[in-house]
Amino acid sequence: MSTASTASTVSTAFRVLLADDEALVRAGVRAILGSSGVTEVVAEAGDGREAVELARAHRPDVALLDIRMPRLDGLTAAEEIVRTVPGTSVAMLTTFSEGAYVTRALGGGATGFLLKSGDPYELIAGVRAVAAGAAFLSPKVARYVIDEGLGGGRLTREAQARSRVAVLSPREREVLGLVGAGLSNPEIAARLHLVEGTVKAYVSAVLDRLGVRNRVQAAIVAYEAGLVES
Repeated sequence: MSTASTASTVSTAFRVLLADDEALVRAGVRAILGSSGVTEVVAEAGDGREAVELARAHRPDVALLDIRMPRLDGLTAAEEIVRTVPGTSVAMLTTFSEGAYVTRALGGGATGFLLKSGDPYELIAGVRAVAAGAAFLSPKVARYVIDEGLGGGRLTREAQARSRVAVLSPREREVLGLVGAGLSNPEIAARLHLVEGTVKAYVSAVLDRLGVRNRVQAAIVAYEAGLVES
């Protein structure tokens, strides 16, 4: 069963598709997002196949998906949504015990990974960041990716990351740190008193010079290089 939200929200609200096979979890997440005043749950799905169908029908800003769902798991659903619904960003919302799936989720195009056990503010901030085109990893997930998900010794990876960011200009390193903190281009522009087009150019240059494909991978480099506060 799917339901469309009938709540009245401002026109600038981020539109969210929520997919989880537990109705109580969906109700709790819907309440948290609704309390923010900037998000609107436009549809809910109880399985992965329905999530893909509703994403195609509603074209939400964000598809927020659980991993363990019937018919089609959340990871496969995420890959299908990324491939077939341009303009919809994907974030995973799950338990930390499923950390082994982080690498596949991010590799499949998800730009957010949030925990059900996290703080409600973290959930709201994560959805907003992903909707705005930024990457957002729960702090525990980010640490997992750095310590477990990338292979190699931690000190070696930190040294490699510092070497990689050494080629960046001071402003580019500053932008990279803010990308790692989950800020979108408009938020970075406001923080650094730059126009958004300039920030977009900086981000593109940073991705190119680091040799990474997306903001998630750049955020990981930023964490490892110590550019993001713990």
